[in-house]
Amino acid sequence: MGNIVAIVGRPNVGKSTFFNRLIQRREAIVDSVSGVTRDRHYGKSDWNGHKFSLIDTGGYVKGSDDIFEAEIDKQVELAIDEADAIIFMVDVESGVTPMDEEVATLLRKVKKPVLLAVNKVDNNKRLENAVEFYSLGLGEYFPIASTNGSGTGDLLDALVEALPEVEAEEETELPRFAVVGRPNAGKSSFINALIGEDRYIVTDIAGTTRDSMDTRYNRFGFEFNLVDTAGIRRKSKVKENLEFYSVMRSVRAIENCDVCLLVLDATRGFDGQVQNIFWLAHRNHKGIVILVNKWDLVDKETNTLKDYEAMIRREIEPFTDVPIVFISVLTKQRVFKAIETAVKVFENRSRKIKTRELNDVMLPIIEKNPPPAYKGKYVKIKFCTQLPTPHPQFAFFCNLPQYVRDPYKRFIENKLRKEFDFQGVPVTIYFRKK
Repeated sequence: MGNIVAIVGRPNVGKSTFFNRLIQRREAIVDSVSGVTRDRHYGKSDWNGHKFSLIDTGGYVKGSDDIFEAEIDKQVELAIDEADAIIFMVDVESGVTPMDEEVATLLRKVKKPVLLAVNKVDNNKRLENAVEFYSLGLGEYFPIASTNGSGTGDLLDALVEALPEVEAEEETELPRFAVVGRPNAGKSSFINALIGEDRYIVTDIAGTTRDSMDTRYNRFGFEFNLVDTAGIRRKSKVKENLEFYSVMRSVRAIENCDVCLLVLDATRGFDGQVQNIFWLAHRNHKGIVILVNKWDLVDKETNTLKDYEAMIRREIEPFTDVPIVFISVLTKQRVFKAIETAVKVFENRSRKIKTRELNDVMLPIIEKNPPPAYKGKYVKIKFCTQLPTPHPQFAFFCNLPQYVRDPYKRFIENKLRKEFDFQGVPVTIYFRKK
């Protein structure tokens, strides 16, 4: 579980360029798997071996400056609530603006590390001009140019230095389930339906995440930790009308769990924001169960359920091997089934297959369906093994790994899923040279 760093500042100071520069190396690797880059405002970065998640709070607010005036306070408050450190970006070309001063006023009260980055400093004259940012009262500033990256090294050194030590997760054998989804999809009601009025079964263990509560759940022979997202936390002043907030709130819960229970409102459909959260969970290699809530409110014709399920599977291609459970939190319909499914997905995610068994099953399949020749070259796959990681990753050793194309990788992944049951779990496959 890494730290979360938020970048704040008014529009057009270069936050996105800076953000893209920090995540580009990793992102390329991460996204080649699912071929999705739907979520441009969240990424993982690492600097000298310190990994952290990066959130760009800009880019969500479309509209004129005066709309932004109202929004920037919310964004900064949210960053203060959710992040472990904040990079406040200003622009040397425009100098100190009233909006910068307002943000600085909010940030001066914060107990968390705040780093002031003065962007667009690409010559000596501008370096002199940057001095005026001392007036913001945030101490030292870092002159950078996010277009060519100058100065970002010093800024990142200071950032990594300032980040709090990530406490090692206490080793609980218990699975951790996070209930995520957009506001009003029924997350809190789902949790209440689970926990029921019998609150005594529940022990609140303050989560290591400072702000999401871990609830120990122990009923019907299942025991797990429920990583509760902001649903039940204090309602802050933020009106959660912006896509951004629910995504940001989900980030921490998702990074911190084993299985995500993605609750969506059946009357709303599998919209863009739900998809964002889905791909966020996928990109973090978490188990996923999709819960379609408020199913009792949907007009049923013949096959409606099948059609609805098919629609969701179309949206989540190519990762379609995900359980979808139709529930109604109000009538408590299939709430138990939802938990049962999550436990099953957790078991799938922790499954370790013995190398011998893996080879006995997979090599004959590969022999029957070898990778198609590419540029006249034949790929011979000799051996495969599961890597010792928390989520399922497999290495297939062969003579010409560079000639294995994506469709064949998907073929292998589907066979693995069929033979060993990885329903609900992203599987990563590598082809390597023997």
